[in-house]
Amino acid sequence: MTAGRTRVDPHVKVLDERVVERAREAGLDVLVYAPHFTRLADVRERAERFSTDEVTVVPGREVFTGDWGNRRHLLAVGLSEPVPDFITFEAALAEFERQGAAVLVPHPGFLNVSLTRAEVSAYRDRIHAVETYNAKLFDRQNDRGADVAEAFDVPGFGSSYAHLRTSVGAAWTAFEGDVADEDALVAALREGTSRSVVKRGDPATLLHRIAEFVHLGYENSWGKLDRLFLSGMEGTHPRHIAYDGRFDDVAVY
Repeated sequence: MTAGRTRVDPHVKVLDERVVERAREAGLDVLVYAPHFTRLADVRERAERFSTDEVTVVPGREVFTGDWGNRRHLLAVGLSEPVPDFITFEAALAEFERQGAAVLVPHPGFLNVSLTRAEVSAYRDRIHAVETYNAKLFDRQNDRGADVAEAFDVPGFGSSYAHLRTSVGAAWTAFEGDVADEDALVAALREGTSRSVVKRGDPATLLHRIAEFVHLGYENSWGKLDRLFLSGMEGTHPRHIAYDGRFDDVAVY
């Protein structure tokens, strides 16, 4: 923590010793680890394993609501019970609310995976933050997020959205006060604690951001094909045995 502020990267997809060391070198205090298609228990176990005295790793879940053709991503921080992917948007939101999680909107308006401006407007009272800077995206896309947050008076946040280790430290959110554990971070997000978004603009960071954008092409081509047809049932599929039928009535598959 620096001068009464806590530096948080609220959304990373990769985690190991090198990631945590990069975060420490960048002066970060907290990483929110929210990998795709990974059950909460596994996310939490890995977050605890890689947390250090300098960098706390908080578990999160970016949930794919809806089906592949009409999906909306929501990032939840502070879940105590698992929530699967591929359930209806309303069901996911209701489950987050029941558990008292902080509900964040990652990359608003991006492709067909994010909440639209109209959807943010409709759900503004049930959303705690909108991403206004994502290091994987470029200025026009980030300006859209900032405009949405301002238009509907929803607090913003910035993240590296790192799928590659080298992106960690490209951007973060600096919160006023000490939010260096999961409960404090959830409270800060839900209560709208004062914060600022910080981003690096040096040439090396720009190259890392370009590499991330190129990686996005893999995610939406071969990566999607693998998820859809080759990998079998995802561990976060709502009909997986791990969920004991709790979400069968709201599953979209």
